[in-house]
Amino acid sequence: MSRPAPADDFTEDRLLGGRVVLRQPRQGYRAAIDPVFLAAAVPAQAGDSVLDVGCGVGAAMLCLARRVEECRVAGIDTQRELVRLAGDNVLLNGVGGRVTVMSGDLLRPPPRLEPGSFAHAMANPPYLEAPSGTPPPDGGKAVAHVEGEADLAAWVKFALTMVRAKGSVTFIHRADRLDRLLAELCGRAGAIEFFPLWAGEGKPAKRVILRARKGVATPMRVLPGLVLHEADGRYTAAADAVLRDAAALVL
Repeated sequence: MSRPAPADDFTEDRLLGGRVVLRQPRQGYRAAIDPVFLAAAVPAQAGDSVLDVGCGVGAAMLCLARRVEECRVAGIDTQRELVRLAGDNVLLNGVGGRVTVMSGDLLRPPPRLEPGSFAHAMANPPYLEAPSGTPPPDGGKAVAHVEGEADLAAWVKFALTMVRAKGSVTFIHRADRLDRLLAELCGRAGAIEFFPLWAGEGKPAKRVILRARKGVATPMRVLPGLVLHEADGRYTAAADAVLRDAAALVL
């Protein structure tokens, strides 16, 4: 039996102005603002079921569960140590009755995940293609940032497979890979909504949120997006409302 990791290997952080408690590794990939904005963009309502693909330690799914108090969220991740932490975080936040997490590979999903059984899916896929650049030396960061056996096409296919007809899929990704993400959705989903996260006023977006609905043909909409930072580096009031006050992003 493996021993539990020492307490100083982890930090206990707060999201949504303290509404979410998050234990995460001190080293390696650490949740920042991306999962918070991802969760804020999911159009879940009370009673809906949501799948968090690549949930890590559970930042996005816990933020969504806190914002939409009566939704149900399931998370899946390949890294068992992060799944264990996500399970701890579910208990820490008192949402064990409606938030679950499992270890699994989206290329070989566990049998308990039934295709078409979710109203929504959300994902923060690895941002880098496998052949590009040098992967981070930390193994956890490498898995989070660089595509492995499952490329972006596999992430999109899995998310769409798991939602019901007309269900929504929401992704946050690098702006410079928007063309690839759109190409993977083409012919499979419609009502695509493109929402840039501008780094600052007059600055380019480094991240984009893309939301689509399975099997519909409604044309795409390009939305104004949201400016993250003021000139002095502080978060804008709109960004702060999402990050601290658990506000939804209205796409």
